[in-house]
Amino acid sequence: MPHSKGFGRRRDARSTDPVAIGEVVDRLLEEELFSRGIPIATLASKWPQIVGDRMAEATAPASLEGKILTIRASDGPWGSQARYLAREIRDRADAALGGDAVTSVRVVLADPRNRSSEG
Repeated sequence: MPHSKGFGRRRDARSTDPVAIGEVVDRLLEEELFSRGIPIATLASKWPQIVGDRMAEATAPASLEGKILTIRASDGPWGSQARYLAREIRDRADAALGGDAVTSVRVVLADPRNRSSEG
């Protein structure tokens, strides 16, 4: 049966006692592995409001490491547009996360080999 690699090495005691789902979620969010994904998921869900609908179709938040937001752009022109608007995107993304979460923006281009060909 498939299993997650990380959970086989857990050191906390396991129990068959029932636990409220809220308690489970709270415990998971305390762990770095899970809590690191929450800000980027928040940005992804609010991305159209942060950058606008048209730019949201061609860009996406890829990661947030060390207060540096990495944005993946679909191509060069959209990457240039995101770089041009980096300060505004930084400010809006930071506000969406409650402040003091994003200090700079880095833009990378999506790997063209991962795009499906049209036509």
